[in-house]
Amino acid sequence: MPLAIQYFVDGVDIVDKVAMGHGKDQVFEMTDQHKEIPQKYTGPGLVDLQVNGYGGLDFNGDPTSWTPEVWRAQRDRMMQRGVVAALPTFITDAPEALANKVRAYKALLAEDPDLADFFPALHIEGPFISPEDGPRGAHPLAHCRTPEDAPDLMPQLLDLAEGRIALVTLAPELPGAVRLIESLCAAGVRVALGHTGANTEAIEAAVAAGASLSTHLGNGSHQVLPRHDNYIQTQLALDALHASFIADGHHLPPHALKNFLRAKTPARSILTTDAMAAADLGPGEYTLGAATVTVSESLRVSLAGHPGLAGSALTLDRGILFAYEHTDLDFDTAWALASTHPARFLGWDTPPPVTVRIQDGHFTRIA
Repeated sequence: MPLAIQYFVDGVDIVDKVAMGHGKDQVFEMTDQHKEIPQKYTGPGLVDLQVNGYGGLDFNGDPTSWTPEVWRAQRDRMMQRGVVAALPTFITDAPEALANKVRAYKALLAEDPDLADFFPALHIEGPFISPEDGPRGAHPLAHCRTPEDAPDLMPQLLDLAEGRIALVTLAPELPGAVRLIESLCAAGVRVALGHTGANTEAIEAAVAAGASLSTHLGNGSHQVLPRHDNYIQTQLALDALHASFIADGHHLPPHALKNFLRAKTPARSILTTDAMAAADLGPGEYTLGAATVTVSESLRVSLAGHPGLAGSALTLDRGILFAYEHTDLDFDTAWALASTHPARFLGWDTPPPVTVRIQDGHFTRIA
């Protein structure tokens, strides 16, 4: 049946057009709307590579408050949306704070081994990211570091995790980054480029060292870039890099998402959420680590008093529907970008199948 899903940017319905811009009204007429959406669908379970929190739980908050019961509750909420696996994502923080979170995560799995089936490994995003405004995003400047300044941090986290770090996002222009990429890849960890202001030479050196993904490409970047020679264009052009995209209408306007998917090709593309604690809840104030973030009525997430984005309140099912409605993707391919593609990127088997009912802009798992 035809299903018109409402998505909003700063309170403006973008089913037919989207008003976006930094203080300016830039209206982009949309096409390819009102595609046929199945009422029920069966496919490989969904996999989210980047989840900072969900359903009120902040994975970057105080780990002493974590319990198996709390984590199981969020697992169950995500499973209702068709997700079968997710990488809890720890963002930039003090070294000991990151270590404590890894210890707490491992302790949870030891106490409740079933959690490992759904949260099998971690994504470490930072602290080795650009300290510049724009590329740094919502990450705390005080804890940004270079691999050269903190050479023992990642080996410590790897030892604590005992094989349960699947993905590390870093900025390749930082001193010591190439050596770190090489060592992570040798340890079986996938390396992504993100929150970076790197030039083409640094990006190509990172790819040669083994980097294989661009994290939420098009975001965590400067507001103004050279038209042609910039790190977004370079990463789009490098076939050795997969790319993840946040399809919520806030992180990328629909036309940009459409262009990026065409450039990177669906085969090298992955849908993710970059979700924080507001995901599957709604507007209000939440935490992202030590920061307070505000979620608007349109589910735009920003630091309190700051216009920049600070993660998303997206659920992966809505990301699939948004990408399907606003790009060239057919429904099977949009689903694959959030299921088999991330699983294959991590070297996992095809996820087990799920069946969902699709209604009111959401999936509800029924098998």
